[in-house]
Amino acid sequence: MSFDTQTWVNVAAFLGGGMAMGFGAIGAAIGEGYTAAEANSAISRNPDISGEIFKSMLVGQAIAESASIFALVIAMILLFTDFTSVSCVTACVLLASGLSMGLGAIGSGVGSGFPAGAACKGMARQPEMSGRLTTNMLIGSAVCQTPAIFALVTSFILLFTNFSGRPVSPTWAAILGAGFASGLGAIGSGLGGGLVAEASCEGISRQPLSVTPVTNIMLLGQAVTQTTAIYGLLISFILMFKAFPETSSIAPPMALLGAGLCMGLGAIGPGVGEGFTAQSAVRWIARNENATGDLTRIMLVGQAVAESTGIYSLVIALVLIFVV
Repeated sequence: MSFDTQTWVNVAAFLGGGMAMGFGAIGAAIGEGYTAAEANSAISRNPDISGEIFKSMLVGQAIAESASIFALVIAMILLFTDFTSVSCVTACVLLASGLSMGLGAIGSGVGSGFPAGAACKGMARQPEMSGRLTTNMLIGSAVCQTPAIFALVTSFILLFTNFSGRPVSPTWAAILGAGFASGLGAIGSGLGGGLVAEASCEGISRQPLSVTPVTNIMLLGQAVTQTTAIYGLLISFILMFKAFPETSSIAPPMALLGAGLCMGLGAIGPGVGEGFTAQSAVRWIARNENATGDLTRIMLVGQAVAESTGIYSLVIALVLIFVV
């Protein structure tokens, strides 16, 4: 059985669409299920405000769903677009686009479920803070979606950039590396941001008077957790937009593919670890507001140390691109 280039492009489009939606459904479903589970727990604690908790649950689930909607958009484009540029590079572009969005939606979907669930439980504990908890949940969940948006941007750039003038090798590897860097790099930041936002909603419900410092430190902690996803986006941009000379050797393509994998995988741990650090700081600031300065300082130092491994990955990825 023989296949022409157009057939391989179609195969890549179908496979990329399947991976975009398949991977993209994982995180949102987990986040939504977690939110509903916590809502059940909250209603059992305070049935009198079940209506308010139910509305908060639906809002939280809707935000968690957005990451999978991004994946659905990319999947539909891949499945129903007639791609006129037919080459091996085109096939890699379609695969990379699906991988980027599918993997990039996992962390954001799960992470958005954490603050939504905590807000539901907080309402049962402090019904009078329902409005503030909803606002805090919306802010925290929105930040969790930014890594998925980075992955979406990468997918769109891949789909709507003309790579036809570039040599097949090593461009195919650079394109796949870009998809892995942005997609895998979004997982840790999405999860970490969710952990921080969860602690914020929990803290406000325990100590309503601490709402201002808790919200401020939540945003600071989440901002740091997003940095490794930005590193992944940076490496993706370099791999997509830098012109690499044609080669018949296998080593240069492997270096570019390795750069994307290095940065993507290397961003997962720091994002989650920084989330744990900020989660603890936010939780204890709510219980001891007088220690806000000390807790914030320790949080930033701890996050900086966790960040170092992501920086090591960034350095190696850059060496693979520009030196090896």
